Amino acid sequence: MSIALRSIEPRRLYQQVADQIRALIQAGQFQAGGRLPAERDLAQQLGVSRPSLREALIALEIDGSVEIRSGSGVYVCAPVEPAAGTMHAMGESPSELMQARAAIEGTVAALACARMTPEGLASLQATIQGMRADITDGRDPLDQDRQFHLAIAGLSGNSVLMRIVRDLFDERHSPISAQLRNRFDSREGWHAALQEHEAVYAAFENADPPMAQAAMRMHLEASKRRWLGTEALG
Repeated sequence: MSIALRSIEPRRLYQQVADQIRALIQAGQFQAGGRLPAERDLAQQLGVSRPSLREALIALEIDGSVEIRSGSGVYVCAPVEPAAGTMHAMGESPSELMQARAAIEGTVAALACARMTPEGLASLQATIQGMRADITDGRDPLDQDRQFHLAIAGLSGNSVLMRIVRDLFDERHSPISAQLRNRFDSREGWHAALQEHEAVYAAFENADPPMAQAAMRMHLEASKRRWLGTEALG
């Protein structure tokens, strides 16, 4: 009888880094209740970038291995029992996700700009106005943000790209991305995102595909920096 074998999913970098930190905790190098080294020092010790370390710390916070205390540092919560496949599925690396979005949605914006119609401009303007109203009223404008990006994908005329843009955007709801959003989203960040949407719209209004591509990439690179946060976790 043949046995069907499932492919083994490659470990994402942040999961590998989280496993390294967990192994150090299990080996007694970091004690329960103790504070982990500062982010810069720990990244150097592990030989990884600070964004990858930050994602790993967020993942460890989700599974209860550490507690991130704003302005204080990252603390070990309790002894962690070793186990195979220690990290539950938490989603794509947020930094890699935003890099992919910048590459893909920049091209999508250029395509949409070349096919733009007055009706398309009106629909985009409506999402910008809705986003502005949400921010003014103190609401999270994530739905309007999503609608803006999906509307542009739809205007590209490519259903495959539209599906890719939708799936990448909705990865924001994965556990690790949602935790980052809850920690680092701010009113100031949403104001900046609104201005960036307006810059993309201005490129569409000027019928300038290269400008639209550049403006979208700049927006998503800025979103990446905001999403990962500028304040050290430890």
